[in-house]
Amino acid sequence: MKNEDSVLFTTDSPVVPDAFGLGSFTASGQTFVGAMRDGLVYDTRPFLGPDATIRSLLQDWDAAIDTLVEVAPSMTGGISADALEVLPPVQPVGQILCAGANYRVHVEQIVQSTLRNSGDKRSDEELHAFALETVERQAQSDPFMFVGLPSAVSGARDDVILWTPGDQHDWELELGVILKSAAHRISPEESFDHIAGYVMSNDITVRDVMARSNVPLTDFVTSKNRPTYFPTGPIILPARFVPDYRRLRITLKLNGETMQDELVEDIIHGVEKCVSYASHSTVLSAGDMILTGSPAGNAGKHGNRWLRPGDVMEASITGLGTQVTRCVAPPR
Repeated sequence: MKNEDSVLFTTDSPVVPDAFGLGSFTASGQTFVGAMRDGLVYDTRPFLGPDATIRSLLQDWDAAIDTLVEVAPSMTGGISADALEVLPPVQPVGQILCAGANYRVHVEQIVQSTLRNSGDKRSDEELHAFALETVERQAQSDPFMFVGLPSAVSGARDDVILWTPGDQHDWELELGVILKSAAHRISPEESFDHIAGYVMSNDITVRDVMARSNVPLTDFVTSKNRPTYFPTGPIILPARFVPDYRRLRITLKLNGETMQDELVEDIIHGVEKCVSYASHSTVLSAGDMILTGSPAGNAGKHGNRWLRPGDVMEASITGLGTQVTRCVAPPR
């Protein structure tokens, strides 16, 4: 699996050399755990057994990764991920908890665009100052989190259906984690003991159905949890391969144009704080996914350029592979 010419895993990379991610793939009607590196997928069944799944590996995740690190030099016959069906890494996904408003520049942009779109007459300077105050209040408080539905999860190559009601479909590429063990009421420092690895998910959001005129609450089901609204994967990158997750870069392109491009270091409440906070709200289990929010660059920043049928999103996070998802109209 070693590739000396890799541009993804360099000495300057936030991901250690010779790292690999694990995902769920299907070929010739058979689903298997694949180790992916540099876009090539290697069948792990000869080393982990024919019935291994990501979920079963989570029962002794560290031992499984130890095994793959040891045998990695002998893995041959890598197949391009493009030649395989790419499933969400964990089958089935457990609970999903999502942090919102968790990147500084993103919060600034969302506050300003939301107020401006609602007819706020304050100057740009006044709105910017108000947005900065909002960021600081968020930093001094607990993370804001909401629940996602496993039925909304889709694969890294699946189409995104632009369901109605709603016309303002937006992208929110996020760094997430998959847990390898149960956790309840843990501290931020203990969080890393429970994290299997990092995963990428695009939290598709329909802005114009989040609020209802007759109910003063946010509708997270219709706006964020329709089928295909959480394209996830293609892989889980084991946490041991990422010395500092804040150095990972989140990038999303729409039809080839870069819309989001930000280091995780702009995050307000880090991964460890999000996991700890979630564990104080519920009992977390192996296979649960926690998303940590989206950086700047959503549609509101780009002239309200909402998603349309035919659009193609190419999403990547350092070391986590690439998602390529096409937007389609809902079925008639």
